[in-house]
Amino acid sequence: MNNSFTVSVPVRYRDLDPLNHVNHAVYASYLEIARTDYLEEVVGIAAENISFVIANLEIDYRRPVVMGDDPVVSLRVARLGDSSCTMEYEIRVDDDVAATAETTLVHIDPDSRRPSPLPDEIREPIEAFEGLEAPA
Repeated sequence: MNNSFTVSVPVRYRDLDPLNHVNHAVYASYLEIARTDYLEEVVGIAAENISFVIANLEIDYRRPVVMGDDPVVSLRVARLGDSSCTMEYEIRVDDDVAATAETTLVHIDPDSRRPSPLPDEIREPIEAFEGLEAPA
């Protein structure tokens, strides 16, 4: 995944299943760590102020992650909609792709708890970082 935002995530003992693999559900939390760091670092939103919900999550598992691995999560915003964005992820261990994933996030108005358009202060830093063009 070229020109992407990357985050190292530690494998913790509690992440492991009885076969000593990272449990499949834990991969979603690895994505969350990368997504939260992206929104904090690229957009400047503190974690407690993130107003997105996950509308869709897809993960394709390619190889197990085990204790002693040093996974790195890469992500990029593939699409910005009016009130949503699609993020693509790759979890790698060394040169091996352990998993690929995609989430669709919907921006929510914190007061009404309904979908709302992406504010310019969110849209513009993402467009600049990702090299996306503003909608016409």
